[in-house]
Amino acid sequence: MLHGRLLRYLDEVARAGSIRKAATRLNVASSAVNRRIIELEEQLGTQIFERLPRGLRLTAAGEVLIQHVRETLREHERALTQINSLKGLMRGEVTIVTMAGLAANLLADALADFRRDHSRVKLNVGIQTGERIVQTVIAGEADLGLGYNLAGNPKLTRMVELEQRLGAAMAPDHPLAGTQSIRLADCLSFPIVAAERGMSLRNAVDLLVPPDAEFEPIVETNSLDLMKRLARRPPHLAIMNRADIDEELRTGQLAFVPFTGGGGRQIVSLVHRSKGSLDPAASMLARYVEEAFLARGVTLRGA
Repeated sequence: MLHGRLLRYLDEVARAGSIRKAATRLNVASSAVNRRIIELEEQLGTQIFERLPRGLRLTAAGEVLIQHVRETLREHERALTQINSLKGLMRGEVTIVTMAGLAANLLADALADFRRDHSRVKLNVGIQTGERIVQTVIAGEADLGLGYNLAGNPKLTRMVELEQRLGAAMAPDHPLAGTQSIRLADCLSFPIVAAERGMSLRNAVDLLVPPDAEFEPIVETNSLDLMKRLARRPPHLAIMNRADIDEELRTGQLAFVPFTGGGGRQIVSLVHRSKGSLDPAASMLARYVEEAFLARGVTLRGA
């Protein structure tokens, strides 16, 4: 592919927010990556990245360019996939374990896109708790694991970490709908639907409860579908992750108002077992999962 190496450099630096981290992922020298970026900026006559004390951030021009870069890379991968399919190369089976909310929304879109391009690869998807996701991947019973706030483990490699907003899901005509951001305290005067204790989602919510407040949801459940159904009926509010209601937001069935501050965030991690390496099909699926999140504006954390 013409200028393919430069496109990969730009893509990885934008994802990592650091030339050093990108160079490590690409297995090249940092100076080589930095030199190619500087040369391109000189050719364009504008900066692509802002140099900040803790890394790099895309400029407005960089945002335009990186969109083109990623579209080009996707089209390149799609063309290679079609060529490989003709040769019968892209076969295999991939198992991924995840949580219910992720499986029903963003992951479902990623899997559909992957199947469109890799129809000969069989996919197995399991729904588990965060603890079980970690155990299953470490045991080698799944190629990939995707979940909220997965416990750190030296036997796991975190391929991608994504920052996800926590907030209130509600009907579009709810009194709080349209608010830019809210505190959990602002929700306490409304009937609240929350995840049951022990779930990763509930653990994150409990951290936001003010010390002097009583948090008494009218419904506690492990069913995200029930939470969404009740949220459609004012004046109920359901405390959920933004990714859990992606489809409902696109269709206008629900509105979402994020919580203020850094506390209202969860980390979604895509992991695989550190021992050994991923086969090509699993590695490709990981790329599709990452792209599904980035396409919806989810913040990527430098790993």
